[in-house]
Amino acid sequence: MRALLLKYTNYLIFFCLLILLIFLKVVNPSFIKSISFISFDLYQKVFPLVKQDSEVVIIDIDEKSLGKFGQFPWSRSVFAKIIDQVNTADPKAIGFDVFFTEKDKQSPEEIIKAYSLIPTDVAQFQNIKGHDEVFREGLEKSNSVIAVLGSNVSSHSNYDRSAKAKFLSKGGDPKQFTYSFPYSIGSLEKLEKSAKGLGSISFLDQTDGIIRSLPLIVRFNEKLYPTMGLEMVRVGNNQKNLYVELNEVGITRISSRPHKISSDPNGIIWIRYKKSQKSQYISASSVFDGKFDNKKFKDKYVLIGASAQGLFDLVKTPLGVTIPGVEVHANVIENILDQSYLIRNPNTYVFELLFSIIVACVTFFFSQRIKPKYSLSIFFGSFISVVIIGFSIFLFRSELIDISYPIFMLTVTFLTGLYFRFVEENKIALSNLQKEAKLLKERELAGEVQKSLFPDISRFENFIYASNVPARDVSGDYFDVVSVGKSEYFFTLADVSGKGIKAGMYMAKASSIFRTLSNLSYPLEKVVFGVNNELVEAKFKGMFVTAVFGKFNVETGDVTFVNAGHESIMVFDRSKNFEFIKSELPPIGIIKYFTESMVKSQTINLKNKTFVVYTDGVTEGYLKNGQELGADGVQKIVTSLENITPKNIVDTISNELNWGAEKLRDDITCLALDLQNTELIKKAKKKVENKSVDKDN
Repeated sequence: MRALLLKYTNYLIFFCLLILLIFLKVVNPSFIKSISFISFDLYQKVFPLVKQDSEVVIIDIDEKSLGKFGQFPWSRSVFAKIIDQVNTADPKAIGFDVFFTEKDKQSPEEIIKAYSLIPTDVAQFQNIKGHDEVFREGLEKSNSVIAVLGSNVSSHSNYDRSAKAKFLSKGGDPKQFTYSFPYSIGSLEKLEKSAKGLGSISFLDQTDGIIRSLPLIVRFNEKLYPTMGLEMVRVGNNQKNLYVELNEVGITRISSRPHKISSDPNGIIWIRYKKSQKSQYISASSVFDGKFDNKKFKDKYVLIGASAQGLFDLVKTPLGVTIPGVEVHANVIENILDQSYLIRNPNTYVFELLFSIIVACVTFFFSQRIKPKYSLSIFFGSFISVVIIGFSIFLFRSELIDISYPIFMLTVTFLTGLYFRFVEENKIALSNLQKEAKLLKERELAGEVQKSLFPDISRFENFIYASNVPARDVSGDYFDVVSVGKSEYFFTLADVSGKGIKAGMYMAKASSIFRTLSNLSYPLEKVVFGVNNELVEAKFKGMFVTAVFGKFNVETGDVTFVNAGHESIMVFDRSKNFEFIKSELPPIGIIKYFTESMVKSQTINLKNKTFVVYTDGVTEGYLKNGQELGADGVQKIVTSLENITPKNIVDTISNELNWGAEKLRDDITCLALDLQNTELIKKAKKKVENKSVDKDN
């Protein structure tokens, strides 16, 4: 059980992390909501709604108007005049994003109270109609909507107000699902009763202050009210009723003929904002003075609100800009009229969660199973897929899909998986380094042992010389020279297939067999016969040896040799006329010889000739210019030599290939035989010469 837990610890931790992420999404605290809002805002920033014309006009209480009429709030007579001016153009409805909670201080009756005047002093003023009355009459004559706001505290000017719209519901009671405020703030009773509609301008609290959505219907003191935009549409179409459709989950649709608006279960719609248009605004002072084209307001929804900085009616939108609060209601009206509002389907929430879980699990699984560079492509593929799905649904269905949290989950799980993979790879890398260090020591030891197997032929170098330069720690090449009499010698140069310690062991076996049989002074054919069959029996699977075996007599100059699958033998005379003798036998160690007659040998006389054998590491070795040496290259090196001796030939070829490259392509092994000088070099003399050279250095 413990072993199983250790094996799947990564997956267990991932599962716990996944449960935590799911729990956070279900609980949906404010910081998780803020993650989701990132994608909702991004949709609108990338693809903002563009409208050339609008059905809504905003009469702007701007700095210019404040300069004309003075500080706000203005006299109700100003608003009365503005209503009269707009009504001449026959608008659909006029909405006020302004409260009139107190009586107009500039009305005659308020002035009489303020200065404590007696009726006889102001008899002629008492018959003048008050500004509130003038404004009330203007509201009564027009399709007007006045703002009402939800509040958690009671207002001293409150009265038992009721909505102008009548609510008809089907499938349940909408009051069970709507957002509620215990109190409401509005305008004077007589003004509200003269208006055709009361519209809520309540926004839901947002953690970041950005207005993304609002409730189409809310409850104030247990009474339902439509939002300002919906009430404007109802009044503009001369409708008395609003229809609310519900199911067991909540509200599904709210209608004001002929418009039907889908909402979430709490009656909320998500606003799709357009880029602000200066042409949609007209200064309140211009309207007051009649400086406008009647077409500006003809059959339009007219909103009156403030953009002036000092009135603090500014809000942030998902587009990343700040706009007047009245423009939010203008966008709502436009969304209702052209069905451009956004939908946040409650069923989508389940889809998002399941999709997030699947993507996170798939990404984590692949991060543990495949190489990091490939798992990175899985991550980015999943990332792009999530983004494409979200934006496609937004563009084609106007539906909000939360891609931020799935991407957040995807990133967290991928980084977690990458961390586990990093730890695991580090463990493997550390283990491999330890193994490599151990193997390196073993190879170095094997290399030292192998070097001891190469014979010391320094006393024969006048007439036969060979050298080996291993490409790695252990060489797969081998040479040997065995003296079997006063004038007879056996020699071999071999190349084992493969590299490394196994090749070195195979070579060591081949060399020991060759030396043993050579010391018995057997005929060359019998030596080759014995070496081949012993290697076949050794059962080094898939390995073989290409080799040249030879026997020469320094007195007669005759050399008998066998080329078993090896490179061509180079022979040249004193005039440097070259001959290449090809192999007539397959490599040894492959097939068993049944008789010695299967071994084919050749004999030539070397009295006036030189015999050169080398492995493919010579012909396939790289020169400084990056080219392969080749057989022609060997021939050129020999041709360029003035002093033809075995040692000079071998050392020159080796030096051309072993020029200081970081790695050799293959082992460099070469042997040269020239019987022009067959005098043996005395070892004692050789030692004295070496000591003299060391002393001089």
